[in-house]
Amino acid sequence: MNGWFLTAGVTAAVVAAVHMIAGGRDVVRPLLLGDVPAEPRRVLHAVWHMVSADLLLAAAALIWLSVSDRPGGDAMAWFIAAHFMAYSVVFLVVTLAASWSKPLLRLPQWILLLPVAVLAAVGAV
Repeated sequence: MNGWFLTAGVTAAVVAAVHMIAGGRDVVRPLLLGDVPAEPRRVLHAVWHMVSADLLLAAAALIWLSVSDRPGGDAMAWFIAAHFMAYSVVFLVVTLAASWSKPLLRLPQWILLLPVAVLAAVGAV
């Protein structure tokens, strides 16, 4: 059993739960009730659901990797680590591009995503 992958998977599952609960309340509800035209609003809503599925699948894959001795697991772990690193970088770039005070805390999703990337990478080493 790889404890790093298990920890990464559980962390990813928590990230998915936070995304679905807090994101639904803080992002999706205002989006659906806002004045955004119907087509972009529905596309953004679908993207939110795609990210929900993506986060859940990544969590499941990492937990599966923690108990599996199948070849290629490290490649999958590196892919998931890169995936979460990319998510983190996107949130950091978008946050820092805005001229907000305390920008690192305005879109704190990177704080949840980066540990999954690090834990998955450490498990793959």
